[in-house]
Amino acid sequence: MTPLTPDAAERVTPQAAHAWRAAQDFEAMALSQLLTPMFDTVDMSAGPFGGGPGEQAFKPFLTEAIAHQMAAHGGLGLAVPVFHQMLRLQEAAESAA
Repeated sequence: MTPLTPDAAERVTPQAAHAWRAAQDFEAMALSQLLTPMFDTVDMSAGPFGGGPGEQAFKPFLTEAIAHQMAAHGGLGLAVPVFHQMLRLQEAAESAA
């Protein structure tokens, strides 16, 4: 079987489209975990917003948004192999049933 590309997933089945979104979400979560320590080491007190508790409260949302954008545009390349593995597992479960 030819591997399904992420671009074609939207046109094939709703399950493949859902698997692709889940793979991208997984990559975004992994990227967010990698980016969090980087943003935690930046001193924002001298920045334009001055740091503080409000900025600290919203920093995780910024990190997550950056991670989702990175994942949507290629990221680390984790989404494609995760997507293909999800399809293989789904096919194995269907053939076993």
